[in-house]
Amino acid sequence: MKLAKDIGCLACHSIDKKLLGPAWKHVAAINRDDPAAEARLMSKIAKGGSGVWGKIDMPAYPDLSEENRRVLVKFILSLE
Repeated sequence: MKLAKDIGCLACHSIDKKLLGPAWKHVAAINRDDPAAEARLMSKIAKGGSGVWGKIDMPAYPDLSEENRRVLVKFILSLE
């Protein structure tokens, strides 16, 4: 959670409520049984994007290390 706070994720996301972006529990529920989810979400963090959860663009975080992206995605996917 500290990593998410430090890089600004919580400006657009929360654990259980939709803000500008989806609630992370919703992201986890949709991706829970998808073996490709971790890689896809890590890529989304690095490259940003739009259109998956609405019209608002998610900014890219290309300078966030692969290790930190993995930690963040594993945290999100662990939420129930």
